[in-house]
Amino acid sequence: MSSWTDHLVIAPIVVPLIAGALMVLAGEGRRTINNILALASVAGLLLVALALVGLADTAAQAPSQTRVYRLGDWPALFAIVLVLDRLSALMVLLTSVLGVAALVFSFARWYRAGAYFHPLLQFQLMGLNGAFLTGDLFNLFVFFEVLLAPSYGLVLHGSGIARARAGLHYLAVNLAASLLFLIGVSMIYGLAGTLSMADLAARFGELRAEDRALVEAAIAILGVAFLIKAGIWPLGFWLPTAYAAASAPSAAILSILSKVGVYAVLRLWLLLFGGDGASAGFGGGFLMIAGIVTIAFGSFAVLATQSMPRLAGASVLVSSGTLLAAIGMGQAAVTSGALYYLVSSVFAIAALFLLIELVERSREVGADVIAVTREAIGDVEEEAEQSDEETGIAIPGTMAVLGMSFLACALVLAGLPPLSGFLAKFAILAPLLASGADLGAADWTLLAALVLSGLATIIAMTRVGIDAFWASPGATLARVRVIEIAPVLGLLFLCVGITVKAGPVMRYMETTARSLHAPQEYIRGVLPPSRAERSAP
Repeated sequence: MSSWTDHLVIAPIVVPLIAGALMVLAGEGRRTINNILALASVAGLLLVALALVGLADTAAQAPSQTRVYRLGDWPALFAIVLVLDRLSALMVLLTSVLGVAALVFSFARWYRAGAYFHPLLQFQLMGLNGAFLTGDLFNLFVFFEVLLAPSYGLVLHGSGIARARAGLHYLAVNLAASLLFLIGVSMIYGLAGTLSMADLAARFGELRAEDRALVEAAIAILGVAFLIKAGIWPLGFWLPTAYAAASAPSAAILSILSKVGVYAVLRLWLLLFGGDGASAGFGGGFLMIAGIVTIAFGSFAVLATQSMPRLAGASVLVSSGTLLAAIGMGQAAVTSGALYYLVSSVFAIAALFLLIELVERSREVGADVIAVTREAIGDVEEEAEQSDEETGIAIPGTMAVLGMSFLACALVLAGLPPLSGFLAKFAILAPLLASGADLGAADWTLLAALVLSGLATIIAMTRVGIDAFWASPGATLARVRVIEIAPVLGLLFLCVGITVKAGPVMRYMETTARSLHAPQEYIRGVLPPSRAERSAP
């Protein structure tokens, strides 16, 4: 007899679906009702996500706390299956936190800047949660499309030429990725006869050598679709522009979309190629090299940008590259550090997108370009009047709070102590450095990439921060409401929280990583016992 807690697995999909549908039926005119529904939905999602993390991490002596929800109670090989484990629970929790932050920030004014912001956000959350919880490739494709459809609206939310242009590029790139996704899924089903990720992993060792090569090619095509969504170089050219053009709350929730691609790579690659079979480690070297190149490209973009929103967008590329390079190392200890980095970077980048809108509110249009010009050729009038000016400037309380928040974002993204970004990069590098003299070229390259990307980030953010908060602050101080700064401070407080509680958080990540690198646990948790025993090594 099933417990009511078993039905919590489907709640992250059903709750925003019902809330979004009710908002559409209510119409845009009933804003108070929509606001209440949206707040109740994201608050409920957050509570459910916390409960799911508790269910997935019930006992330390049970490393595979895999819970399977079979719609219609059909067998796992035929039913639409949702799978809850530590990784999917973690991703649902991250999505819920960002949903709360984006929604609260939008209450100030952004939900009125365009039509149907609240339903779009709810359907976005539904698609994200479905992608993280699904147990088969076809429904992963379905939920990818479900999350992409509202993301098109969120990118365009607020209108404007820049958003329309970026939205068209975003639409075209993601439609191409979806086509590759569909081709890869079709090839896999034709060759392996299944789209269940657990069953595919179980059957992979039973394939003939020639069929296995074709399945590997199909998975590579599927991987390209995932990597496009993750923003890997050279396929991530669209990402900084699209994210920079989006409104602040839209960009905050969109910042986790690139991590959906990373999640799919992590889940499928370790499930199929993380064991000791004939194809073990397939594509790992490519992931590592492509990740490092993406880190380099993102670092150059961070240094070269003249726009604060594009700086945040380029930081998304750096974070995606770091995660993919760490995954490609194929070590459970490195993967655990990457998961900690995932949490830290998602919170910091979302906070930065929200913060930038508040900082730029009081600045003149094109202030970033003017600042670069002034650095290059100087400001004659300013130099002539310097002798008559007072030394230093007075910093109002609002700007002080924004400045300290910006500094915290810079420290986390650059990986400097004492915040979580430093611990995250240290957790990735510590297993590599522990090998001492056995460090290889790949290890040294990853170490150098992480250090230099941190240097590039701190240089770029210091330059931007000095200009925004000290050298040329706005002539008039824009009004910042508590409801706008609260989500930023909340996300940064979570970065502080995972720093203070680094021990328990890292233990969760280490257990998660060990489970991912032992795919038989996932297979046994999803498939019927008879089918799972056939796949046992």
